[in-house]
Amino acid sequence: MTNLWSSRRIPLAWLLLSRQPARLAVALAGIAFAGILMFMQLGFRDGLFDASVTVHKLFDADLVLISPRTMSSIGMASFPRRRLVQVMADPAVSGITPVNWNLLLWRNPQTRSTRSILVLGFEPADPLFTDPSIAVKAQGLSQKGRVLFDQLSRPEFGPIASWFNQGKVVETEVAGKRVRVSDLVSLGASFGADGNMLTSRETFLKLMPSTPPGSIELGLIRLVPGTDIQAASRRIKALLPDDVKILTKQGFEEFEKNYWRSSTAIGFIFTLGSAMGFVVGCVIVYQILYSDVSDHLPEYATLMAMGYRLVGLLGVVAREALILAALGYLPAYVSTQLLYGLVRSGTNLPVAMEPQRALLVFGLILVMCLGSAAVAMRRLADADPAEIF
Repeated sequence: MTNLWSSRRIPLAWLLLSRQPARLAVALAGIAFAGILMFMQLGFRDGLFDASVTVHKLFDADLVLISPRTMSSIGMASFPRRRLVQVMADPAVSGITPVNWNLLLWRNPQTRSTRSILVLGFEPADPLFTDPSIAVKAQGLSQKGRVLFDQLSRPEFGPIASWFNQGKVVETEVAGKRVRVSDLVSLGASFGADGNMLTSRETFLKLMPSTPPGSIELGLIRLVPGTDIQAASRRIKALLPDDVKILTKQGFEEFEKNYWRSSTAIGFIFTLGSAMGFVVGCVIVYQILYSDVSDHLPEYATLMAMGYRLVGLLGVVAREALILAALGYLPAYVSTQLLYGLVRSGTNLPVAMEPQRALLVFGLILVMCLGSAAVAMRRLADADPAEIF
């Protein structure tokens, strides 16, 4: 029994924190607030980047051809369609889909207001997206002037889905030309476009008569299953001249994300918001730990007079920081999950808790607490028994 008692360690760090429940509650609330702020800022940033490739993710392609002059999906440059045809010379290529891509003005048939919508023109017989139901609906695009409307588009385009499901004939104008909705698809609005519309290349050229018939903005390439995508990409790159750029599907998504990340202020703004949350948390934790050390300075001095080393007492403050980090992170994580759900339902922004972000924020909170504890430990070094007593 004596050995069991001597082996027990007094949870001094927890006792010091829990001695004043109100102060502990304030500290945990401050850490949780800082965590929620970092979670939300990083979530918004990553959500906006993911939203920029909503359509990109759906393409039925292994490789993608674009023009070297293309900067992003909101400014796609054209290139000769024959470059995509040349790709068929590689034995690993199983199929291609030429795509016209542009933002045109859609007229709301109810309010008569106009709004930019992303229009994709393709051959109805060619695969465009991985969703097989879209290929079936695309057969109706063989008739000129027919379009497929994305029912997940912003409501500012009008009650298109509601009218169509009621059996009404839905007609409107795109780029000043009359079109009729032949069916609905579910793609989702992106950061660069509030809505999407699919049509045949024939109808697309009618909507944009200035577009040369032999030019496209996007070339989708499908490879034989089991093909080494990177090796095929290198072969095709060597086959084609420099007036086109070849990317893997994932590379095409990263190409779009990098535009919004590096060419706009979005990444900087939300990263700065996360940094502000980190600083706020540091200040709160430092004030709590510094006040705790100051209030118990006589007790610390007594322990030092009894023979306790300063390093051991510094470990007590460090354990206080670890306890605050763990207890403060939990409510931040749970609250953020609820807030992410509200954001998804209210904005359709693809914001979700990812393991990497959860670990990142926990690491930041841990650094925040331990860093603040390291600064507060300077006060503990002043615990000189001769001066206090």
